[in-house]
Amino acid sequence: MSIKKKEELRDNVIDIRRDRVLELTSQGHTQRQIANMLQVSNATVANDQIFLRNKAKENIKSYVDEKLPEEYEKCLVGITSILREAWNTSNHSNDNKEKIQALSLAKECYSMKLDLLTNASVVDDAMRFVSQHNSNNNNMKNGKVDKIDNTDSELLLHNNNTSAASTDVTTITATTTNKVF
Repeated sequence: MSIKKKEELRDNVIDIRRDRVLELTSQGHTQRQIANMLQVSNATVANDQIFLRNKAKENIKSYVDEKLPEEYEKCLVGITSILREAWNTSNHSNDNKEKIQALSLAKECYSMKLDLLTNASVVDDAMRFVSQHNSNNNNMKNGKVDKIDNTDSELLLHNNNTSAASTDVTTITATTTNKVF
């Protein structure tokens, strides 16, 4: 067997083990229990959990930095499209019931759009948080930072008095960033 094939096989075995470690951890098993179940050392499980935490950090950063703004924009465009169609239906329908339903939909769209626009600070705060911590991490690698400031989690938490959807995003972001950074 070639060296490349052996490395691929080893990497696949490690990926499968890490998937299992994540699954067992999510089920509440301790490191020792997982090590016994998988017949590996506690150190191997600990290293896998460190790897998985770092991977989760990268996924969160990537989501907040790349995916969240795109999804936010798609929501606004979609709501605007539905709103346009609702007004078109209302203006061109001869059926009063259909007009009322279209106007009700338009009202709901305005409400949703206003909610998204007024809660844009959640997206901005999350993106600013990731950017700031990326620069802090770079500075730490270069030995330029003596202390990490944890006030960013407070910045994200100030949005908790907004809508339920915003609260969910803020809570998730604040909780994960407190653990991640």
